[in-house]
Amino acid sequence: MKRKWIIGTRGSKLALVQTGIVVEALSRLYPEFEFTVKKIKTTGDSIWNKPLYLIGRKGLFIKEIEEALAGGAIDLAVHSIKDLPTELFAGLALSAILEREDPRDAFICPKTGRFTDVRQGARIGTSSMRRKAQALAPRPDIEVVPLRGNVDTRIRRLDEEDLDALILACAGVRRMGFHDRIREVLPLDVMVPPCGQGAIGIETRSSAEAAELVRPLNHEVTAFEVGLERRFLAGVGGGCSVPLGINASVSGTGVVLRAFYGEENGTTIFKDRLEGSLGDGPMLTDRLLADLRRARDGHAQSDPASS
Repeated sequence: MKRKWIIGTRGSKLALVQTGIVVEALSRLYPEFEFTVKKIKTTGDSIWNKPLYLIGRKGLFIKEIEEALAGGAIDLAVHSIKDLPTELFAGLALSAILEREDPRDAFICPKTGRFTDVRQGARIGTSSMRRKAQALAPRPDIEVVPLRGNVDTRIRRLDEEDLDALILACAGVRRMGFHDRIREVLPLDVMVPPCGQGAIGIETRSSAEAAELVRPLNHEVTAFEVGLERRFLAGVGGGCSVPLGINASVSGTGVVLRAFYGEENGTTIFKDRLEGSLGDGPMLTDRLLADLRRARDGHAQSDPASS
């Protein structure tokens, strides 16, 4: 009889697709084991009438999963890294990060091929304050419409409602099979992604055998990039409740770091790009963080309404 491993995940279509990627990889590595999926409903899955940043709590899509993992109801958990707070539940560890899909954002529009070419006053759907802030910066005339739901649900609403375009994560769009709907992949210097976008993480109990089980799935380059991004996010705090973007991109022996911090109305408080060797990654991250803090403090002092 095969040993059974229970994998916890959200029940959304994208979460199940991503968990399927993990199950397939583990099944190839360990044909002697059985891997079963347990769907767990999270707080974030229960609240659909508000944008996430208005809810204001960390771990909206992982709390109940982490509780199940810590309590032994599941053996490992699969998450979108961008949903994962920098502080994990006590006794748990991020034991593997799969090779990242494209971390950039996608512009989806039936009529226009480029975001900058949308009509005056265009209505663009997105659930992200970060996307809203960066979209309004070059195009303050557009209307950003709060839009949550599965990728297919949002695309259906684009087709059925009075919306001109969507901005969604490339990774989710591609994993859900909607490659042909992407009109433009927004460059990293134009739309800085959130920490961990496009990456799938596997969480286990720190001392569990499962931690060793999943270690072969860890992609070193992705883990390095995500590690720098999570270092930055931990220093800033906030998560989805602030318009914050951070991306680390490795190329050969070098790494490029990009960060964005702004306001929901499109005001850019900080945006920068640093480049260096892989060994300089942590130092560059801390330098970027220090520069952001100075910009944020200076903005607060010059604008009492923001403090």
